Amino acid sequence: MARIKPFKGVRPPQQYVEKVESRPYDVLDSEEARAEAGNNEMSLYHIIKPEIDFEPGTSEYDPKVYEQAAANFKKFQDKGWLVQDADDHYYIYAQTMNGRTQYGLVVGAWVDDYMNGVIKKHELTRRDKEEDRMKHVRVNDANIEPVFFAYPDNDVLNAIIMEYAATKPEYDFIAPIDGFRHQFWVISNPQHITTITQEFEKMPNLYIADGHHRSAAAALVGAEKARLNPNHRGDEEYNYFMAVCFQASQLTILDYNRVVKDLNSLTSEQFLQRLAESFDVTCMGSDIYKPQQLHEFSLYLDGQWYKLNAKDGTYDNTDPIGVLDVDISSRLILDNILGIRDLRSDKRIDFVGGLRGLEELKRRVDSGEMRMALALYPVTMQQIMDIADSGKIMPPKATWFEPKLRSGLVIHKLS
Repeated sequence: MARIKPFKGVRPPQQYVEKVESRPYDVLDSEEARAEAGNNEMSLYHIIKPEIDFEPGTSEYDPKVYEQAAANFKKFQDKGWLVQDADDHYYIYAQTMNGRTQYGLVVGAWVDDYMNGVIKKHELTRRDKEEDRMKHVRVNDANIEPVFFAYPDNDVLNAIIMEYAATKPEYDFIAPIDGFRHQFWVISNPQHITTITQEFEKMPNLYIADGHHRSAAAALVGAEKARLNPNHRGDEEYNYFMAVCFQASQLTILDYNRVVKDLNSLTSEQFLQRLAESFDVTCMGSDIYKPQQLHEFSLYLDGQWYKLNAKDGTYDNTDPIGVLDVDISSRLILDNILGIRDLRSDKRIDFVGGLRGLEELKRRVDSGEMRMALALYPVTMQQIMDIADSGKIMPPKATWFEPKLRSGLVIHKLS
């Protein structure tokens, strides 16, 4: 059963929130963070991308960069840009994109639940990326940014959330760059806090939607602190890490598309002939065509869009991995025809999140940068949960969640 707790959040006062908040550390590079922070000394980028405080080209993995993160975190608190709540709370974080709102509960998730599989993952993590985030958690003694969980729909929790959603939020702003609305409420009612804790205790599992490296790093640092504390009791704050938990049905997963540099020495005609072995191929003309259903793909090649429908027998409906369009396209197109076998490292392929639209695929091919583009129908949250429940791992570059969580609305200290 899932174990959570409220915590004393470290948050910006209302008048500072739009100065402090930022995009997550892993959706932009150092120079983009430097540009977005500009002259704003209150930007959270000074904590989550502290290399911007040094000369351009400074490695984000330099020991002095981690030290700068801790110094800036202290500075933000000393100046009152971040203030810790006096009492333990849960929080509600709502995001509105294209008129659709999803409501998340901000909680302290139990480290042991990550270690024993109650918190389920669907992606592999890389040790170097884990270690980077572990250093960041260690030096700040805090979870500066939350991880993104999903939980099975729950009417009791939804009723509590809707009760708060009808009131004035603590924060309410439209974020730059993404243009989405972000709202935030503080849950201080003791009965609500008790009920939320009890409802999560009834859940057999939570699911990592986004932030696998942050989840791993936060849990590993918590376990490390427990191991190194000779007086460890089990109720210390480091036994928990910060997560925003959304009802599964509310989450939006966008398509995660592919662009490829060459056709592996094939002509366009030869490539289309090879595709026809596994797909029904239909030319749709020059107007952008978006996949309409599972097992349907869109190909852009030589100024034309093609509809590709996977033929019966090319996938296994009983296999939670084999039924995925990302697996079908990887096996039958990228691997078998184009010789692209490692999506994480092959330089011939790149990936485009669905928020950019299929226009971006067309642009990159028309520019000559890429030879062809492949658009996929998005996976569902139920598919992700089925894979996590089966103990299997999603193929790489399979999911793109939007909107991304804004960072800096609340921070969780480990002591």
